[in-house]
Amino acid sequence: MAETITNITHSWRADFPIFETEMNGKPLVYLDSAASAQKPRAVIERINHLMNCNYSNVHRGLYKISQSLTEGFECARSKIHHFANISDDYDVIFTRNATEAINLVAHSWGRTSLLEGDEIILSEVEHHANIVPWQLINKNNKFSVKFIPMHEDKKLDLDAYASLLNERTRLIAVNHVSNALGIKNNIKKIISLARHFNPGIKILIDASQSIVHDQVDFSEIGADFYVFTGHKLYGPTGVGVLIGQHHLMNDMLPYQGGGDMIEHVTTSGSTYKPSPHRFEAGTPAIMEVIGLGTAIDYLVDIGMARVAKHENDLLKTATNAIKDIDGLRIYADVPDKAPIISFTADWGHISDIAMILDQCGVAVRTGHHCCMPLMQKLGIEGTIRASFGLYNTENDIDRFIGALKKARTLLT
Repeated sequence: MAETITNITHSWRADFPIFETEMNGKPLVYLDSAASAQKPRAVIERINHLMNCNYSNVHRGLYKISQSLTEGFECARSKIHHFANISDDYDVIFTRNATEAINLVAHSWGRTSLLEGDEIILSEVEHHANIVPWQLINKNNKFSVKFIPMHEDKKLDLDAYASLLNERTRLIAVNHVSNALGIKNNIKKIISLARHFNPGIKILIDASQSIVHDQVDFSEIGADFYVFTGHKLYGPTGVGVLIGQHHLMNDMLPYQGGGDMIEHVTTSGSTYKPSPHRFEAGTPAIMEVIGLGTAIDYLVDIGMARVAKHENDLLKTATNAIKDIDGLRIYADVPDKAPIISFTADWGHISDIAMILDQCGVAVRTGHHCCMPLMQKLGIEGTIRASFGLYNTENDIDRFIGALKKARTLLT
């Protein structure tokens, strides 16, 4: 398998210019893709070319450059439809990131739809981006927020979830994959239970950590809202995506007001364009959106099934190697998870270990990973998180394990 991993990624790794550089005098081992993925040369060159040779604003000019860029911008919207198999019943709205996408739903749908006495259901494994927005609007709306608990195996307790559903439930908002642990939540069953209980319950799925690792077919999932972010999908920062049912989006008030989202403005009031444009006020992240479209082209050319197989092989190899190091505890060591390993060591603080890894040229993330309620449930302050992307190799794993062994020697 080692030879297979190395051969598969040889050409992919060469597509990422950052791996021609070093960190602390060592070839870079980047194991922080769950936070943000590196960018392929195709994305970098596409953005550079547009900035150098073809820049203008979009949707507003009748001249050739503007029309060309507008076509590229809207083409990116179509690419997302095809990439995630989204039906025409859904709109693709561009935001700054997944966080803003959830905030948009909370403010535009939640403020008017969630009333005092209503309930929404989140989970104990949510990113702060799917907790704090609901808390913010709840200062005025005064609905109740309930949380699906975890089992000991770190999977969600769906029996407990079913018992939370009642006639006051208005929304279920959960992630597809935990960014902190890599656990894949059974969102099909979560949605099925909700729909069976009350077809009117709205469903929001955070797909930020699932859409990057495998083929995700949104048409089979059946939620009302999906969100993900561009920078984890090998695209630029500054662009996220909200996918929402067209009839719901058209019933929602705009999240922000300004240019490009209006039909008519007078001093006494305004009317708004239909969705998706009513939610894209002002000059958008033009280069970033087109860059995300290019990243999607890159992934389609590779094939998400190949990406998934390669990353799963890396995960198995790295997990087995970590288990050979005494004193390490892996959280959520279960089959069928995303390529994320979160662990602690009984022989060293997570920050001390990460700093030694840094000196060895290995980049990992430490802390609560924006999941403080989850860490409180686990009874820890945080973990070391190693997360893999399509550009990682078995040599990266060897370097990572070697650095961990060095850290253990230095700290014991």
